[in-house]
Amino acid sequence: MDSGERGGERTGRVALLGLGNVLMGDDALGPYAIQTLLSRNEFPPGVSVIDAGTPGLDLTPYILGVSALIVVDTVKADAPPGTVRAYRKGQLLEHPPTPRLSPHDPGLKETLLLLEFRGDGPREVLLVGVVPERVETGVGLTEVVRGALPEVERQVVEELRRLGLPPRARDVPAAPDLWWEKSPAS
Repeated sequence: MDSGERGGERTGRVALLGLGNVLMGDDALGPYAIQTLLSRNEFPPGVSVIDAGTPGLDLTPYILGVSALIVVDTVKADAPPGTVRAYRKGQLLEHPPTPRLSPHDPGLKETLLLLEFRGDGPREVLLVGVVPERVETGVGLTEVVRGALPEVERQVVEELRRLGLPPRARDVPAAPDLWWEKSPAS
């Protein structure tokens, strides 16, 4: 879902991306966060809110032409599951890219480096990540990762405020559209 696209063209200057596979347990953090944020907030023009799934190295179309990027995803870190970590652009680009283990591994660092080389990468980047507990076939976040969602949302909203594009809380929040958790109709 994208609140800032019109006819396939991105109109936003800020892209908010949720990355992850909804069929791989805690890897679904990004889509959960996006759906929760959309259910509770209205985003101003200029902010594209996108559940990008597992684009692998195909992140370029989501990032090209934006001045700021906020990404929500799980992260590998030496910390307990459920720990929220935030990384700025310099931190993400500081070390060489690590080998990708599958075609679904996000190529965020590679995409940022490519766009930097071209001269049209985002000036501002924030990755808000959570250390997963379980990344294996199955639907649903573990309780510890689900418990980190309020802090993830707080950091995303704070960053949008810092960028001058704060979302407005909905008068009546809706239930998040967690379509992957719904049973198929018989």
